[in-house]
Amino acid sequence: MARYIDEILQPGEKVLYSTNAHWIFYFPAILAWIVALVLLLMSRQTTTEGLVLLCLAASGLVALGALYWTLKGWFHRFTTETDVTNFRVVHKTGFITRKTFEMSLDKVESVDVDQTILGRILNYGDVTIRGVGEGVEKIRTISSPLAFRNSITVR
Repeated sequence: MARYIDEILQPGEKVLYSTNAHWIFYFPAILAWIVALVLLLMSRQTTTEGLVLLCLAASGLVALGALYWTLKGWFHRFTTETDVTNFRVVHKTGFITRKTFEMSLDKVESVDVDQTILGRILNYGDVTIRGVGEGVEKIRTISSPLAFRNSITVR
């Protein structure tokens, strides 16, 4: 399956910068996998049969939740594209139902980056693009938001 940006490039248009949703989307899954592993290890440490079964059942349920969050995070990252070309900014989310926005670089008025402390440490954040007559678009939780902003504002 081709990337969305490759399907919509105009003649003479080149991709200058691409980014994606940050891996922080996997954080709930990572925590759940850790809890499932701890519960599994606890079931091996106890000798009470009822407690062993309880820990194994809880570990299995938490592992199912972890698998769901892993697939959900992967699917979000797989179906989200954010690119800057020499003509425009393009952001696409979704697989079956698709939501896109495109803004000409000439119409970009300002690009704001919002990062939490954890976002600064792990290099992710939200980017708000304000356009002249185009409105405001917010892209949430992308990797390298400062590099993304710089690729838009450098001309």
